[in-house]
Amino acid sequence: MATLGDIGLAAAINILSAFIFLVAFAILRLQPFNDRVYFPKWYLKGLRSSPTHSGAFVRKFVNLDFRSYVRFLNWMPAALKMPEPELIDHAGLDSAVYLRIYLIGLKIFVPITFLAWAVLVPVNWTNSTLEISKVTYSDIDKLSISNIPEESQRFWAHLVVAYAFTFWTCFVLQKEYEAIASMRLRFLASEHRRPDQFTVLVRNVPPDPDESVSELVEHFFLVNHPDHYLTHQVVYNANKLAQLVKQKKKVQNWLDYYQLKDSRNQSKKPMMKTGFLGLCGDKVDAIEYHKSEIERLSEEIAAERERVTQDSKSIMPAAFVSFKTRWGAAVCAQTQQSRNPTLWLTDWAPEPRDVYWENLAIPYVSLTVRRLIIGVAFFFLTFFFMIPIAIVQSLASIEGIEKAAPFLKPVIEVKFIKSFIQGFLPGIALKIFLIVLPTILMLMSKFEGFICLSALERRSAARYYLFNFVNVFLGSVIAGSAFQQLNTFIKQSANEIPKTIGVAIPLKATFFITYIMVDGWAGIAAEILMLKPLIIYHLKNFFLVKTEKDREEAMDPGSLGFNTGEPQIQFYFLLGLVYAAVTPALLPFIIVFFGFAYVVFRHQIINVYNQEYESAAAFWPDVHGRVITALVIAQLLLMGLLSTKKAAQSTPFLIALPVLTIWFHRFCKGRYEPAFVRYPLQEAMMKDTLERAREPNLNLKGYLQTAYMHPVFKFEDDDEEEEVNEKLEHESVLVPTKRQSRRNTPLPSKFSGSSSPSLPEAVVQEHPQP
Repeated sequence: MATLGDIGLAAAINILSAFIFLVAFAILRLQPFNDRVYFPKWYLKGLRSSPTHSGAFVRKFVNLDFRSYVRFLNWMPAALKMPEPELIDHAGLDSAVYLRIYLIGLKIFVPITFLAWAVLVPVNWTNSTLEISKVTYSDIDKLSISNIPEESQRFWAHLVVAYAFTFWTCFVLQKEYEAIASMRLRFLASEHRRPDQFTVLVRNVPPDPDESVSELVEHFFLVNHPDHYLTHQVVYNANKLAQLVKQKKKVQNWLDYYQLKDSRNQSKKPMMKTGFLGLCGDKVDAIEYHKSEIERLSEEIAAERERVTQDSKSIMPAAFVSFKTRWGAAVCAQTQQSRNPTLWLTDWAPEPRDVYWENLAIPYVSLTVRRLIIGVAFFFLTFFFMIPIAIVQSLASIEGIEKAAPFLKPVIEVKFIKSFIQGFLPGIALKIFLIVLPTILMLMSKFEGFICLSALERRSAARYYLFNFVNVFLGSVIAGSAFQQLNTFIKQSANEIPKTIGVAIPLKATFFITYIMVDGWAGIAAEILMLKPLIIYHLKNFFLVKTEKDREEAMDPGSLGFNTGEPQIQFYFLLGLVYAAVTPALLPFIIVFFGFAYVVFRHQIINVYNQEYESAAAFWPDVHGRVITALVIAQLLLMGLLSTKKAAQSTPFLIALPVLTIWFHRFCKGRYEPAFVRYPLQEAMMKDTLERAREPNLNLKGYLQTAYMHPVFKFEDDDEEEEVNEKLEHESVLVPTKRQSRRNTPLPSKFSGSSSPSLPEAVVQEHPQP
């Protein structure tokens, strides 16, 4: 068991590591040749250019102004200067609301920490239960609820404080929910025109023997939305074409590399082997080989593009349908379109850069089966993953190392090494073992068939949080493998489970303190150093970059990473709320994490990250729900812990807390969540009216015509793009049909420019009056 000295050593190691990372970052960011690594967002916005220095050649690479090194930490106050409205304009509402999660952590836990240390720490410390019991304990345990004897009246202090914690947390959450809902509505009202404001994604279009998907979609919306339908773009299964385009780009990069190598040393032609990884096979001229590969791929791409645009089987029963007004799109997206609720399913289209095009080719009917498969797979992943985690955790302890390698016992018994193992090694071992998890969860989300990046990240985040709860929290609290835990839980009655976990929670406080320092202190400092993007950029810059455009493509600003960052934050909410009334000594470590992470990620959002999409904070209900879940879990575990302490008088008063918390969640869900899932028609009408007044001659159809065209059909060559556009439209031209319903189409055809006569007009034309 880690002592106070072990935790002190772990804190020293992590603080020193974080300081080294910060100093390295502060120095590297000042060097001109790293400017595109640490300030890529400003380059992408066109507001920054490569530093130019006259004089010595070395000044182009190294900053020789020694005065700037004195102010090497000035990035911290600079990161806090930008006001929130300006931050929203600069980085989007998603980024601003993401940062508010860290502020919410500070708003919740700073007052809770003061209250817990003022009330609970003296109540816990002024007992001698652990000393009398002669059990193994640490100084941290003397500050916890474990130091209070059974049936003590002091448990009333923990009960009262638990109520105070709950009410304060709910108060902060309610204020934030209200503020963020208001921010979202203001953002949507003030936002510039975007294609997704006018566009709806229609799925599960029923097959029709007389009409193609494109014709059927146009006919349906001309009939059922005659005053608002504008245009549409059918969804193509272009996944194979996208793979060929991606492969061609990769070959082009290698060609650029070899051409650059040849230009630097023309006396020697670059050669390569054609076999696996260039290790075997025939030796050929690298430039000529890649030129021939590009020519071959170009031919394959042209053939595949022709097949996609002409083969009806490549057209999916789905389409992006655009309307003349936001009001018309809102009505369509939020209403049922047909008698059969499983057909003509409509929902808001993601913004074009948010679309995950590969999954649009998945048949809608298979989505339910896919999600069932992934649900089962995630269950087994969660419990099987616990086995290697348990092994790693056991080996990363004094007992585990002595058992696995007895000859190391004299070494690890040295006080410094023993403190290092107990205070640092378990946290870093767990952190390393979980590195691969986000990639696995993202692949599972993609298999499920979500059609936008934001939905993929939100689903991955939900699973990551659940995984952390089961494996990192419960797995660390309860000894034994996951299946032993599952077997124990199955055999126990429901009211025994909180007792089982509650008893073990105080014993694991020191482990979670070390985990917070590794993951939340040193880990966050490593994030700002951006070592991986730094190395990759310079490799690309040396081997591939020939033009300014190449240099821009070599930048890798990355994104916020909601699927990994948000579950990490939520795990700290869980730890803080669970241990607030049990072991308050953990809370200061949580506060340091929230404060430090807020400054670091604010800097990254302002200068580095280039967010891939903008959902207008659509993720906030998930964030709120997970904080509420953590609060309820904390209440149930405290209830279970007190019941083992035979606090029969005070424990029943805790029953009301989960009930009140769930009621509060339902209130917030009913009051504020509609702003995140629906678009008010009043707002849509106001925005449409203002736009018509400001831009009466707006060519909206031209703006929306190709907004949702698959990226592989878009080219740098305008003539080639125009040719493909014409071909796509030609494939969708309406043909004469015998369906009588075609005569009910009241508006001009999107493609022909003329309308079919309405039914009364058709009757008049068939029976003209004399």
